[in-house]
Amino acid sequence: MSHKAGFVNIIGNPNVGKSTLMNAFVGEKLSIITSKAQTTRHRILGIVNGDDFQVILSDTPGIIKPAYELQSSMMDFVKSAFDDADVLVYMVEIGEKALKDERFFEKIKNSPIPVLLLLNKIDVSQQGILEEQVQYWQEQLPKAEIHPISALQNFNVKEVFLRIIELLPEAPAYYPKDQLTDKPERFFVNETIREKILQFYKKEIPYAVEIETEEFFEDEKIIRMRAVIMVERETQKGIIIGHKGAALKRVGVEARKDLEKFFDKQVHLELYVKVNKNWRSNPNQLKRFGYNN
Repeated sequence: MSHKAGFVNIIGNPNVGKSTLMNAFVGEKLSIITSKAQTTRHRILGIVNGDDFQVILSDTPGIIKPAYELQSSMMDFVKSAFDDADVLVYMVEIGEKALKDERFFEKIKNSPIPVLLLLNKIDVSQQGILEEQVQYWQEQLPKAEIHPISALQNFNVKEVFLRIIELLPEAPAYYPKDQLTDKPERFFVNETIREKILQFYKKEIPYAVEIETEEFFEDEKIIRMRAVIMVERETQKGIIIGHKGAALKRVGVEARKDLEKFFDKQVHLELYVKVNKNWRSNPNQLKRFGYNN
């Protein structure tokens, strides 16, 4: 039996539904999803295995023009997505006209590999507008295949996935067949806590935060974790903790619920808050947190 395998990299502007699509393909919640832009900071691989295929999906940060060092590192993850892709998935939403960085758009236009343009969020659009959008993107990217989808409602997602498999080259599996992702367990602890901060805090707070899981001990019945929430200023530390620690407790409770679902085991989670001044602009700190690699 022939076997297909390859890398499928998902790119697009912030908040177009890349992480929702990735999770729908994989069938697990690997990428965090919120209504805020720039939710994804890293390049996250999700691996889908079948008897005769292995699809290695890559969720990347939304394309922006970087304003500080962390954002530059995030865009480096996007650049790397062009280097090893066997299929490129360019995701847009209804009403969108271009990427926020023209250089990336030119790369897509001139890509020698297959490009699937997924027109997302059609569940909140009218038929006439959808037809106009399809025509617009056919003119912009004549070599791309256009597929209207709703990642949130799972509309046309299976059909796109089957088309991806068709486009993959014949190759052996790159990863063990029981592997779901390339990220370690602590990464998903960090991301789950960060998701709650994105949901519960406003303005600059979520973007000034990084999480580091310092302890992760698993035995037969329970996983014990200790994580530190890094902020850039003392005032942010106070906001994260909240009055009498209520805000921090809420983050811990909600993160623990999600982690127990993810690991299918009881979780004990301790959270602390520390000030790490200007970590987003410090190359050494960014390297420590897995950026600038």
